Amino acid sequence: MDDLLVALAGNPALPAALVDRLIGLADEDLAQTLAGRSDLTVEQIRRLVGRCKGAAVMLAYDGRLSAEDLEAAFGLGEEPDSPDSTYARLALLDEGRGRPEWARRLAADPGSEIRQKLAACPALPPDVCEVLAADPDLEVVAELAAHVTDPVLLARLAGHRHADVRIMVAANRAAPPELLAALIANDPPPEVCRVCDQRPVPFVHGSDCALPDCALLPGDACDGSHESAIHRLRCLAVDNPATSTSSLAKIADRPEKELRWGLAERPDLPPEVAERLAGDSASGVRHSLAENPGLPVELMRRLADDQTHEVRRRLAYNPGLPLDVLDRLAATTRIGPALLPRIAAATAEEVRRLATSDIPEVRMLLATRRDLPADVRDGLAADPDAKVVAAVAGHPGLSGSLLAGMVAVHGVRVKSNVAANPDAPSDLLLDLAREQPRVPKALREIARHPNACAEALEHCLADETGERARPIAAAHPALSPDRVAELLADPNPQVAESAAGNPSLPRAEMIRLIEQVSARVR
Repeated sequence: MDDLLVALAGNPALPAALVDRLIGLADEDLAQTLAGRSDLTVEQIRRLVGRCKGAAVMLAYDGRLSAEDLEAAFGLGEEPDSPDSTYARLALLDEGRGRPEWARRLAADPGSEIRQKLAACPALPPDVCEVLAADPDLEVVAELAAHVTDPVLLARLAGHRHADVRIMVAANRAAPPELLAALIANDPPPEVCRVCDQRPVPFVHGSDCALPDCALLPGDACDGSHESAIHRLRCLAVDNPATSTSSLAKIADRPEKELRWGLAERPDLPPEVAERLAGDSASGVRHSLAENPGLPVELMRRLADDQTHEVRRRLAYNPGLPLDVLDRLAATTRIGPALLPRIAAATAEEVRRLATSDIPEVRMLLATRRDLPADVRDGLAADPDAKVVAAVAGHPGLSGSLLAGMVAVHGVRVKSNVAANPDAPSDLLLDLAREQPRVPKALREIARHPNACAEALEHCLADETGERARPIAAAHPALSPDRVAELLADPNPQVAESAAGNPSLPRAEMIRLIEQVSARVR
């Protein structure tokens, strides 16, 4: 399908009558774009799905296709099932809005891929779950084990002879804690794993395997104890919040760093286990621990002196971090202008203390907040440090004169951030678009700014250094209708497509594009 027509299909100003015409022309590409429109009527949805059935999956997941719509569009029950109708029904079942009889039919589908997708759907009828639990394809059973919520069936699957099914039970958040504890303890052990199911043991699968149909992963190994499978099971159980901490205490002393890594992320980590992990030799374990919201304050102070930069950087994102520790981290660690959880939660009194900090990086971190009192915000806007000013430049409520003053003092270091300010006035955006040297990122911000005037947008369209800004500017509704129509012929296809999606595009041009394609189709 013509790319301009696909872009036109997403134009928010496209009249309903022209949407109808596009539905009549739709191929899969055009249908996908049309399916993304929020203004489709029920009748249009049904006609679109009837013409291009692949759009049904997108509409189902978007909540705009019902079982009734699907039956009306596909004629389910009257025609043989097609792959498109199968995937659309699976999408509705996955959203919890399908029909039980669909699930029963799909459970007998000859394609194992279909049965796997069905097994991942929520709230399946009990009889369907029983059929899938006895499926001859192990991957179907494993998929069911990852998603089923019935405790009786979960207990049966946890005792499955194959380790792959048990692994997926370990990842299931509906699994009872006592069941997960038994899986972690490997009691009783499985009879078979994916390695010994395919290779004579002992066997270790190397990363240089040349077999094209080999399903084993690098490092998969079995000496009869199914060691790589049990390791994978324990990793998933550690990540599962349903696993009780009492089941995990011994993992802190295990040699497999992946287990300790996952354990360090758990917010319910007992203090004595956190203490052991804080001294772990694997820096990745300390990375995860540093961000843990349940970490005791004394351990945060200890990790603030960690020799690994990434540990200290992640510690800065811990929501329970004391502000005096944040002061230390800001002075020694590259954090960047990000809104940290502790900054976002700072009280009014703390905000004013942070605003007067002697450490510019602390003031910069505060400046990323977008709910600062006006006097604090304006004070940071006049800060002598450019990185503080750049961080506060996007704050709503800043006056045009303050924004212009930022650029006058700090120039290109803050220009893009000022251009992105939601309250930047039109005349300031025009001045920024004219100024030399050109800042490509600033041009892109101007091109997408709702306050940008047509003249500022022309600077974005004309400047070669702002090539990436041209398609953004071509979509801006402040351009005149005639100018948007001209851009349909731009040699850059991205610019032309943006113009086709511009709500200022004249209706006559919309009709012309549709008729051009209609003529070719005929």
